Amino acid sequence: MKKSFLSIVVTNTFLLLNLSIATAQNKTNEVQVSIDLVNINNDRVAVTIIPPKIKTNETTFYLPKIVPGTYSEDDYGRYIDNFKAYDAKGKELVIAKMDENSWVIKEAKSLAKVTYLVNDTYDSESGSEFGKGDIFSPAGTNIAEGLNFVINTHAFVGYFIDLKELPYRLSITKPTNLFGATAMIDLDKSESSDVFTASRYAELVDHPIMYNKPNYTTFMVDDMEIILSVYSPKGTFKAEDLKPTMEKMMKAQKKFLGKVNSTKKYAILLYLSDYETSDAKGYGALEHNTSTTVVFPEAMPAEQLEQSLVDVVSHEFFHIVTPLSVHSKEIHYFDFNTPKMSQHLWMYEGITEYFANLFQVNQGLISEDDFYERMAGKITNSKRYDETMPFTKMSAEVLKKQYKDAYLNVYEKGALIGMCLDIQLRESSNGERGILDLMQKLSKEFGDAKPFDDSELFDKIVSLTYPEIRTFLTTYVAGSTPLPYDEFFGKMGVTQTKIQIPGNVFLKGQTPYITVNPSTKEIIVLPGIELNSFMKSLGLQGGDIILAVDDTAYNLDNIYDMIIGSMSWQENDPITFKIKREDKEITLKGTVQIPMDEVDGYQATDDAKKTIREAWLKG
Repeated sequence: MKKSFLSIVVTNTFLLLNLSIATAQNKTNEVQVSIDLVNINNDRVAVTIIPPKIKTNETTFYLPKIVPGTYSEDDYGRYIDNFKAYDAKGKELVIAKMDENSWVIKEAKSLAKVTYLVNDTYDSESGSEFGKGDIFSPAGTNIAEGLNFVINTHAFVGYFIDLKELPYRLSITKPTNLFGATAMIDLDKSESSDVFTASRYAELVDHPIMYNKPNYTTFMVDDMEIILSVYSPKGTFKAEDLKPTMEKMMKAQKKFLGKVNSTKKYAILLYLSDYETSDAKGYGALEHNTSTTVVFPEAMPAEQLEQSLVDVVSHEFFHIVTPLSVHSKEIHYFDFNTPKMSQHLWMYEGITEYFANLFQVNQGLISEDDFYERMAGKITNSKRYDETMPFTKMSAEVLKKQYKDAYLNVYEKGALIGMCLDIQLRESSNGERGILDLMQKLSKEFGDAKPFDDSELFDKIVSLTYPEIRTFLTTYVAGSTPLPYDEFFGKMGVTQTKIQIPGNVFLKGQTPYITVNPSTKEIIVLPGIELNSFMKSLGLQGGDIILAVDDTAYNLDNIYDMIIGSMSWQENDPITFKIKREDKEITLKGTVQIPMDEVDGYQATDDAKKTIREAWLKG
């Protein structure tokens, strides 16, 4: 955003005032950070960091290369402009930029402060203005002056080498009409600023903040306070409207978790993007120990948005078990620039994803058949990856290209590892104990302040369970043997079968029925293929150009909205398509007929194992 000359003068005057105020050395043993959300400089936010007295001749300042939960090298330093270092008299110190994420500061003993400007990531997601691939939106940032700021703190606040373990004090100057939602406690009750503290850098960057005009709600789940804040640019969604679904879900999660219950405040920050503009397009969520950032398109139908929130937020919330309460030293002492990755993504992400599905059947939010259908889908998806790749190896080497491409399998096979381990525990204990019992014991053994050695986890698990669990872990997690899913399902009296599931009117699995002409942006029904029952009943033909559905015009620019919108269509609802066929516009009217797809699935068939099966799913 280009600013007027007057705005630039005002901004520069503010920065000079800040500089004169900070002439005295920081006498405290904390790192003081200031972020200015009022005086925006050409779509950039000014950050000032004042360290305590540095005792070395030079020091290095970093922005993270990678942050926990992303498992990708994103180089947040590439979004930094005008990095400068000053002494107490306002004199610039000599700096040397070493790479995208680090700056060496000479004469560090006289360092009083560093300043820099932060660009946001959402504006560059489609064009990669900053060189590399896009940052996953929930781990990114937004700067929309006067409207919204997504403050993933790892992208705004850096750290000095050897000072990461010092306390941080974060002061944010903000527009008075914007509310900052976070799991942190605001120590400044004024309308124009917020102040937060953290015990160390890792704690600060674990707490995102989202500022926008108040659209939030709070509720209590036992003794845990939940805050749900929503940014909906067109005003489509209100936090209060989403509250009943989220409250029901989180109460069910708390009931499912039982004793694993240490978090006192949890924040859900939901950013709804405008797909038709230069906005966030990486949909999903990023976990933090006491919060989650979520990005979805605002065009989503309400029912689909609510279910998507249940699925992704429940996953992120279960991270309060692992890695919050159970994690290795690689996680606890995470190196943001030269990280050593843990072997145990199968636990951090896989068991978490499994819990996000298991608790729903356990608490009656989905049916037993729904649960089997979800697991069958994960089996299908997992087979797109190398089934012989040891999960511990993939986890430890996930930043290397040959393993990075397999990362998404943590949500497929990782969850299935959790399921099969749960089944094995149930069989070994005659239904008395499962994976939740194991995680409760591990949480009690370790907790958030006591990390384990990566190489010792299997031994600890076996000591808390049964000898056959070692065979499971070494064979299917550390080994190259594919999981025999039918064998494990069979232990619970569940067998493979073919099932019918509702499909999408524009897609058959991953195969589309439509394509686009990039030069005209027209949406075209694919010629030469067997169309589904809905298209046939409506009279669509291969080669037809779809112009509009129910009076809403569509083309390449908003095709995503059309596909997303179709997911909320109901059987027998009236529907109207406007098409072009052989240069003639035609209106087709009919009713929605949801096509059914036949896929591999599972069902309970052995009533002799009903007791142990119910212990698994309902216990």
